[in-house]
Amino acid sequence: MHQSRAEHLEVLSSAPAQPRPELPPLLFLHGAYTAAWCWEHYLPWFAAAGFHCHALSFSGHGASRRRDHLDSYSIDDYVNDVVATVATLPAPPVLIGHSMGGFVVQKYLERHAAPAAVLMCSVPPQGLAASAFGMLFNQPGLFADLNRLMTGGHVALDSLRAALFAQPVSVDDLARYYHMAQPESHRAIWDMMLFNLPHTQKVLAHLSEGRVSLLVQGAEHDMIIPASLVEMTARSYGTDATLYPGMGHGLMLEADWRRPAQDILDWLNQRFGGN
Repeated sequence: MHQSRAEHLEVLSSAPAQPRPELPPLLFLHGAYTAAWCWEHYLPWFAAAGFHCHALSFSGHGASRRRDHLDSYSIDDYVNDVVATVATLPAPPVLIGHSMGGFVVQKYLERHAAPAAVLMCSVPPQGLAASAFGMLFNQPGLFADLNRLMTGGHVALDSLRAALFAQPVSVDDLARYYHMAQPESHRAIWDMMLFNLPHTQKVLAHLSEGRVSLLVQGAEHDMIIPASLVEMTARSYGTDATLYPGMGHGLMLEADWRRPAQDILDWLNQRFGGN
């Protein structure tokens, strides 16, 4: 795995030992409070399957530009980060977005096509309001801790466990993830709540033209984006959702991360003539 700083953006990449030229590259987009590091399992795993893999850290995240300006960044800024990163790749990539990253994928698809896109536990096109109110009433302690994390406050490891995991996770891994977690842009959160929701008709236009294939995944025990909201996202785009029993919001970090990964791989192989 190597790291680049194109346009002052951190991009972690894994190249396949045996490239398959018929396959498009993959571009992974992280959720709130994280950065490109959260794809640590997926980058080498999909590279082993023949894909050139890249994970972007949005502006203000990870080792990308201007952590000190985090609160100035909007969802549109994150979309522009994707546009800039796509321009550096030799071919249009499949976009794979988790949570906030899935929301960014939807906003990107308003104006740009992609060979395919995957929404993993994505913020729905209707925004974060239903998720926030549901968490406020059903998980008030977790809601308060996520608000503290957004502003750089300290939270208990158990809060991170509850937010991301429904399966066992080692204390060492949990502490490592906590160390790499970071605040999120208030402006971006408000964009997802209300001020910059996706224009679903524009995304649907790309889907109906066959310019984008869409896969929607969610988790049975997701405390942040409940399964009902994942199903709502799928309905909004005229497709079905795959929900993973016994898994939580951090699908790509859970003990059974290979289950959604394998389904993505099978789906991509079907579309791009793979084995």
